[in-house]
Amino acid sequence: MTTTQTTTQTTIPPPSTLTPHDNIPRGPITAPLNFYSPPSDNSTPYDYVSTPPPTLPKRNYSDVAHATEIQDLRGRESAFQTSVHGFAALQNVSSRATRQTFEDEAAIEEIYYPEVEALLLEQTGAQKVLLFDHTIRRATPGADRAPVTRVHVDQTAKSASQRVRFHLPAAEAEEMLKGRVRIINVWRPLNPPIAAYPLAMADSRSVPPEAMVGIEHRYPDRTGETAAVRWTEGQEWWYWSGMKADERLLLQCFDSGDGGARVPHSAFVDPRSGEGVGRESIEVRALVFG
Repeated sequence: MTTTQTTTQTTIPPPSTLTPHDNIPRGPITAPLNFYSPPSDNSTPYDYVSTPPPTLPKRNYSDVAHATEIQDLRGRESAFQTSVHGFAALQNVSSRATRQTFEDEAAIEEIYYPEVEALLLEQTGAQKVLLFDHTIRRATPGADRAPVTRVHVDQTAKSASQRVRFHLPAAEAEEMLKGRVRIINVWRPLNPPIAAYPLAMADSRSVPPEAMVGIEHRYPDRTGETAAVRWTEGQEWWYWSGMKADERLLLQCFDSGDGGARVPHSAFVDPRSGEGVGRESIEVRALVFG
């Protein structure tokens, strides 16, 4: 597998000269992002993964939109690191997977999963990678899972330890929890280049801990936790214009190591392209140990 390696650079350089093509919007944009607004009764915020009980709404909190300046990272890909910014942008990633691969669950696990595991081992230097699920999102009417247009982080410290214990035998889980544990999503487009509903990511350092709000994530058989995000001054947001088939975003949702970088993120409607051609993407979620 051929990839472009991340570097240790933390200062983000100016963009290179970008030539728009295929009517893909490029450059900085101001667009509304939807941030957390608490329940009106100040109760514990929750959402149901599937159908809620008859007397309860699917979620009990709401959103508030803030016009947000979002910078284009195109031409600056090597500046971003999961351990610092909470995300990384990889180019020139080879793959045997075709469009048809992602129409078949068995093919996804047989062909694409090993590529994702190898990519994460290469990029993170981890000792072990365990892929635990994936989601395909389509911005088309009637799709099972649409792009999420609400700022969030998929995991919290609480849910990360739950994940480890849920997916590993008890003794191995406790041993792994003694070391560094990360949860990283590998995100790629399925109908590139991406123009509509691109993904916005916040520099982890610009989002203070007090902006993060734990949300009970209620499954039929258990309760996990995700994080919603309040808007705060000074947040720095990025997107990757016109993502291509050989490009991947690494989205770090949890890191037990020093720094604890995590990436608030959200799909958004770029006013230059509107809803455009329905975006299709896949995110594979992984426990990364060591």
